[in-house]
Amino acid sequence: MAPSLANRRTLNAVRLALALPTKQLAIPTAIISPMTTQLPMPLEGMTILDATQVMAGPFCTLLLADMGAEVIKIEKPDGDDSRRIGPPFIEGESAAFLGINRNKQSVVLDLRTDAGKAAFKRLAAQVDVVAENYRPGTMARLGLGPEDLRENHPELIYVSVSGFGQTGPYASRPGYDLVAQGMSGMMSVTGYPDSPPVKVSIPIGDLSAGMFAAYGVLSAYIHRLKTGQGQVVETSLLESAIALTVWESAELWGSGQTPQPKGSAHRMVAPYQALATSDGYVNFAIGNQGIWERFCKAIGLDSLIDDPRFASNPTRVQHYQELATELERTTITKTSAEWLTLCLEIGIPAGPIYDMAQVYQDPHVLERGMIQQLQHPIAGLINHIGLPVKMSLTPGQIRIPAPVLGQHTQQVLARHGFTPAEIAELI
Repeated sequence: MAPSLANRRTLNAVRLALALPTKQLAIPTAIISPMTTQLPMPLEGMTILDATQVMAGPFCTLLLADMGAEVIKIEKPDGDDSRRIGPPFIEGESAAFLGINRNKQSVVLDLRTDAGKAAFKRLAAQVDVVAENYRPGTMARLGLGPEDLRENHPELIYVSVSGFGQTGPYASRPGYDLVAQGMSGMMSVTGYPDSPPVKVSIPIGDLSAGMFAAYGVLSAYIHRLKTGQGQVVETSLLESAIALTVWESAELWGSGQTPQPKGSAHRMVAPYQALATSDGYVNFAIGNQGIWERFCKAIGLDSLIDDPRFASNPTRVQHYQELATELERTTITKTSAEWLTLCLEIGIPAGPIYDMAQVYQDPHVLERGMIQQLQHPIAGLINHIGLPVKMSLTPGQIRIPAPVLGQHTQQVLARHGFTPAEIAELI
C-alpha cells in the first residue's frame, strides 16, 4: 500500500530539513520567497516515479515538483541524456540538466536487468504517479507498462509523453521537438513569407507536451480524489504543438485560406508587431479601435484613421504590410526609449525586445522573482527560472537543486522498504 498522507508529509518534512539551503537574490523577499505558512504546498503528499528524460517528460515532472510533489527520478547507469547536452557545462554538470531537474531526487536503476525492473515495480506500487516518455511499447516490453503496474495498484496514475501518441500510424516513430514543430504547421507560419522554414527557437513542442501532461496528471488526480480511481494519461509532442495553433487553425477554417508567415505581425489584429525605430525595434500592440485612434493621434498620423485601408481592424489586417511601411516612416524618427516613454504615458501597449541577458536585468522581472539561486553541491551557486504561478496560501517552492547522478539511490530505496543487502546488490 502507498504511505498515508500523514506519513508522506512527515517524510517530506524530513527531506526538507535535510535539503541544501536555498540562497535567493537580494530582491524583495515577499515576492520571491515561499510564504511563511503552516499549510502544505498544493501537491505535497503526491509521489511521482519519474522515468522520463531530456525535456518533455522532465518538464512535466518539474512543474509538479515545484508545487510540492515528491519526484523520484529514475536514471539509467550513465544518467539522463540531458546530462550530456551542452555546452555550457558548469563544473562538470550540464546546464541543460540543472535547469529542468530541480526539486527531484536521483535514483539509478538499470531497467534492462531483472533486478532493476523488479525494483521499479516495488517503487511503483507505493507511488501515486508513474511518468515515462519512452517510445510507445518500450515500457510494456519491459513489463512496466500501465497494465503491468496498475493491475495490483488501480489507484495509480500512469502518464506517457511521446512524439506521436500511443496509437495511430506514426505511434512507433521517434519524436523530437523539431519534427513536431514541422508537422504541426508551426514552422509554416513562423518567419517571413520569403524565408526558409523557421522553427520557434524555444523547444515549444517539448515544453507544451510537458505542460499538457502535467495538466492531465492534475485532472486525473482530482478525479482520483473524488472516486479513488487511477487512470492512464497520455499526450504527444505533435498533438500539443497543434493545440497551440489556435489563431492559425481559426484562420484556416474561417477563411479557407492557408495561413502564411507574417514575421512579428499578428494574423488577426493590426498593427500588432515590431516596428523599426532610429536605434532598434519596439513592439506596438494596438489591440482595438480605440487604442488605434489614440495611437495615430499620439504619433501625429491622424490621417490614417480615415484612410479606407486602415479604418477598421479587418482592413488593417488585410493591408498590414502597407500599414507597417506607413508607420515606420514615423517610428524611425525617434529612439526606442522615446517611443516607449510616449506610449506608456498615454496608455498605448508597447514594449522593448530584449535579448536573454536583458530579460534578467529588468527590474520588474527581478521584482516578480523570476530569477532565483540555489547552491548545487558540484556546480556551486546556480540560477533558476522562478515560479511563474504565484499562490497566496500554498505557493510552490524551489527547494533543492537538480541531483547529482544517483545522489538519492540509497535513501529512497531504504525509505521504500529495501534492505541494505538489496540496495547493495542493485548498486
